[in-house]
Amino acid sequence: MSAENHINESILSDKIREDQKENRIDHMTYLPGMEDIGSDIMDRVLGAARAYDYDHYTQADVRRALSRERRTPEDFGALLSPAALPLLEEIAQCAKREKERYFGNSITMFTPLYIANYCENYCIYCGFNCHNKIRRAQLTPEEIEKEMAAVASSGLQEILILTGESRSRSTVEYIGEACRIASKYFRVVGLEIYPLNSDEYAYLHRCGADYVTVFQETYNSDKYETLHLAGHKRIFPYRVNAQERALMGGMRGVGFGALLGLDDFRKDAFATGMHAWLLQKKYPQAEIAFSCPRLRPIINNDRINPMDVHEAQLLQVVCAYRLFMPFASITISTRECARVRDNLVKIAATKISAGVSTGIGEHAEDLEDKGDEQFEISDGRSVAEVYGDLERLHLQPVMADYVYV
Repeated sequence: MSAENHINESILSDKIREDQKENRIDHMTYLPGMEDIGSDIMDRVLGAARAYDYDHYTQADVRRALSRERRTPEDFGALLSPAALPLLEEIAQCAKREKERYFGNSITMFTPLYIANYCENYCIYCGFNCHNKIRRAQLTPEEIEKEMAAVASSGLQEILILTGESRSRSTVEYIGEACRIASKYFRVVGLEIYPLNSDEYAYLHRCGADYVTVFQETYNSDKYETLHLAGHKRIFPYRVNAQERALMGGMRGVGFGALLGLDDFRKDAFATGMHAWLLQKKYPQAEIAFSCPRLRPIINNDRINPMDVHEAQLLQVVCAYRLFMPFASITISTRECARVRDNLVKIAATKISAGVSTGIGEHAEDLEDKGDEQFEISDGRSVAEVYGDLERLHLQPVMADYVYV
């Protein structure tokens, strides 16, 4: 590209952004076609988060929380507070006992499979956002099958299917076909896609999907508005209520997560836990899962970089989730290095990915690397390497934690 063309493209991009700013839609108002289920869960979660003052807790409150067999939301707030950090060793020991009580020494293994990276959202912290100049790609059904066969040959029996958030490119029918293919190779099929209506989740469940994970990113609706400038993802309540619509559609389980570091991580972690807790009270049959990704540095955007979520704070969040909802699954992202991930599965986490690539078409040997990655991973271990390392930690790798009969 010539310098002149590059300048013209830059000017055009700036004009598009300015037009979007002038015509920016209300982030709290549903768009046509978005199902409003009339749930009160969002208001209850946001109310609890607004009322959460983590600075008023003392170490006595933390020790009281540790002494209980079942923790209340107030106990959860204490465990996430700054007062808990000096007691992190005691908290970790308690979380480890709780994990072993309900999960023994088993750690479930899986891998994510990105089948497309087209996106229609303008989220300023994401590598897939629609203004980023990256290689976009989408696997055909034949290529999806090759990728899944390659992953299955590693011994894994659980897959997580991911797409960029583009309804026009990654249609519900396209994702449904991917689920049908996955069901031929894996016992457990998860989805991490754009939010859907309950009837669409029901369709994907019939196609073979077992559970749905949706990252809220941040529960601070004002901060959310400044980070999500365009696209369907901008609509805050539609995203918050996605897990409930998935359960209404018959999904067995739902996953929750905030991107720790986008906003006040203690408030976001508290809201995430409350969201999961309230939904499980409303849907007792639901299986609950947490993911705990930390924000990674964003290329060409120094304003969106994590500053306050260090390893100690990450451990605190993971242990607080474990103690508040002891039956929940907790996954540690490959955003973390192998040392951190191994430490967390020894203490409180119960699920780990392996053989991970966040690019498009990188598993099957006869497929070319087709599309760019969403983010750089920090733990590039293969399935065999993770399996062996878990055994050396005296943990039991489990390839699937659910079997249909």
